[in-house]
Amino acid sequence: MITEIIGTYLVALCLLIGSGFVLVGVVGLLKFNDPMTRLHAPTKVGTIGIGALLLASIIHTFVRGEPSAHELLIMAFLFVTAPISAHFIAKVHIHSRSCVAPPPPAHDDTWATLNVPDADREIKEFKPE
Repeated sequence: MITEIIGTYLVALCLLIGSGFVLVGVVGLLKFNDPMTRLHAPTKVGTIGIGALLLASIIHTFVRGEPSAHELLIMAFLFVTAPISAHFIAKVHIHSRSCVAPPPPAHDDTWATLNVPDADREIKEFKPE
């Protein structure tokens, strides 16, 4: 009996938290003007909101004595696909030039290569004695 009451309160709390995050994501989606900032609100906040709603469903089925792995699979799928789809949507906006592109990186010959800057060539290797 006590477990059911605590479970009901936990489900209600998860539903309120999830609904709050989803509401913030929707408001951010409607309020922001730029496609890139508009993309940020539903992907980041919405994922947490849907995660809390799925957590409420997990707790509810566990308290009823009928645990299920469906919610865990949905949550795993959501957490894997949401960042990837947001990345592809952002790349489409950048390549279509419908938003402000990020500044180009500074010229650096040593980034992601094995080139060593001239200033660092004078540093001797540390050899333990």
